[in-house]
Amino acid sequence: MIRYDVADAVAAITLDRPDAMNSLTVEAKSALLGALREAAGDTAVRAVLLTGAGRAFCAGQDLREHADNLEAGRGLADTVRAHYNPIVELIATMAKPVVAAVNGVAAGAGASLAFACDLRVASEKARFALAFSGIGLAPDSGASWTLQRLVGPGRAAELMLLGEPLDAARALELGLVTRVVPADDLQKTARELAVRLASGPTLAYAATKRALAYAATHSLPDSLALEAELQDACAATHDHLDATRAFLAKERPVFNGR
Repeated sequence: MIRYDVADAVAAITLDRPDAMNSLTVEAKSALLGALREAAGDTAVRAVLLTGAGRAFCAGQDLREHADNLEAGRGLADTVRAHYNPIVELIATMAKPVVAAVNGVAAGAGASLAFACDLRVASEKARFALAFSGIGLAPDSGASWTLQRLVGPGRAAELMLLGEPLDAARALELGLVTRVVPADDLQKTARELAVRLASGPTLAYAATKRALAYAATHSLPDSLALEAELQDACAATHDHLDATRAFLAKERPVFNGR
């Protein structure tokens, strides 16, 4: 259900249930969380690429499994707390850049997974839908947190309440995605971006992710204090020292992620 491959310091994680539009069962969610944990803990991995097989990125929760739980009186079977929350929190807080290659439909929790990533490259065939209200549910998987930070609270409310799908061009216009490329170029473009990030200053990227998340919910003085703390830590890295020497020598810096 999940393919995991590492090359060029990039861990490529592929949701692999194409016949079910990569919808998420308990088994698939457990496997995805395991793959993300492996990538986060592997020092040889310096960036992550998340994508889907076939014509969809991820259609969200597998509704057949969900319907079975409802009929059996199990409700959501605690899947939000047990599966979706740790998956999204790990993507958003991982000390490595995470790139989403959105190859097709990203709906419900599938859209939330993409929004939690640091950068999103979309195929011109990509479609986004905050489909929660359409089946009588509130948003989950961090969408209430990530979406309004991408498009603003007013637009986020509109997208969530109406649940109307967005094509790739509109997603780019709203700032939901970083770029839109032809379908045949998606994997190459997204991988090139992930490889570029994997060859960059990994510790500085981790600090940047932490600073952005912190500043979103804290005051300017608090955010300035954290920036100073993070700069002190980054200044003590080999990457900073080597890059400074390279700059003075008019050479291209080489980052080793330490």
